[in-house]
Amino acid sequence: MESVIGNNQSGRLDNIDQSIIEAMQKDGREAFAQIAEKLNVSPGMIRQRYNRLVELGYLKVVAVTNPLMMGIRTMALIGIHTEGNKMLQVAEKISELEEVVYLVVVSGRYDIICEVFCRDHEDLLKFLTEKLAKIEGIRETESFMHLKIVKEIYF
Repeated sequence: MESVIGNNQSGRLDNIDQSIIEAMQKDGREAFAQIAEKLNVSPGMIRQRYNRLVELGYLKVVAVTNPLMMGIRTMALIGIHTEGNKMLQVAEKISELEEVVYLVVVSGRYDIICEVFCRDHEDLLKFLTEKLAKIEGIRETESFMHLKIVKEIYF
């Protein structure tokens, strides 16, 4: 998902669109007929609205896996300092690494923050030393291992 924060187009959505989005956030497999019944409209209307929301980029329905069930035992956030003139190049290189599941260029203490999923501590160490550390333009990193996920939502 490529985005620039602050590019708000939500003014183009009405209450029905918002309700469809909320329903899909709770259960991406909910039948259009069920959503239509809750909103007191036809399933055809929901289907048309859903297709428009997908076409315009408001919605994307995907399967969300459970990392623990997939053999992932180590998750971490990594704060990254870069050489200023190489920040976007570094971000692009990091985004190509398979362990990286989330990456943002930020303001503040770090230039980039990424989230990585690894099989175990050894895999994380290998990622840090054999992949991340070899990217030209990275000055320093700081890792924060997940101890417990208290809240996780998708929007």
